[in-house]
Amino acid sequence: MKLNLTKPIVFLDLETTGVDPAKDRIVEISLAKIMPDGTREVKTRRLNPEMHIPEAASAIHGIYDEDVADCPTFREVSKSLWSYIEGCDFGGYNSNKFDIPVLVEEFLRAGVDIDLDKSRFIDVQNIFHRMEQRTLVAAYKFYCGKDLTEAHSAEADTLATYEVLLSQLERYEELQNDVDFLAEFSSRSQNVDFAGRIVYDDKGVEVFSFGKHKGRSVAEVFRIEPSYYSWMMNGDFPLHTKKVITAIRLRELSSKEH
Repeated sequence: MKLNLTKPIVFLDLETTGVDPAKDRIVEISLAKIMPDGTREVKTRRLNPEMHIPEAASAIHGIYDEDVADCPTFREVSKSLWSYIEGCDFGGYNSNKFDIPVLVEEFLRAGVDIDLDKSRFIDVQNIFHRMEQRTLVAAYKFYCGKDLTEAHSAEADTLATYEVLLSQLERYEELQNDVDFLAEFSSRSQNVDFAGRIVYDDKGVEVFSFGKHKGRSVAEVFRIEPSYYSWMMNGDFPLHTKKVITAIRLRELSSKEH
């Protein structure tokens, strides 16, 4: 089966120093770029995270400080990387919750102001969990009939994820071979920012998903309690979250002036 595409889609997997998008860094990135004609190009490289890789993380992916000491930093490859993936859709395993937020943070940290507004995001894990409730290793065995012998190798996980999606399309008649449908089907939230701190409510209003103002309009809270905006901007929130709340704040201030 060939994935029905109108533009390239990039399947990605990251190995990182940890699981916090605001603090942790990428140590390995693998991209499988699938073209509308079905051809694919795989790029994998390790990166110097400019910080110590915790032993707990190394125990999972097998990458240690000395393995990436001479590798380029994300900042050094950021412009060429964005040029490679700009305008593409994206797919991954747990990518909506982890890989995409981490990648966006790295770009913003490097000063590359990316625009993903027109991209669609297919999270194969969300499709899998809605259909079967298992892990990537089990998904690969279940859908593809093969053992994922190199789990937690970024390239192996990336290619396995792509194969799983193709098998899901063949197995489930209700799934449409269409990126719009798959992106909507595999979405489990209405995030405004990639970290999910700001979400849309059922009326399309941006609201907080955490803290004392959970469920309240972001614009309303900033209007009544301006210090909350300052607290978030000075706090340990992801850069993309700060970008989103700044846009909301400026939009409200602009509407007041007019």
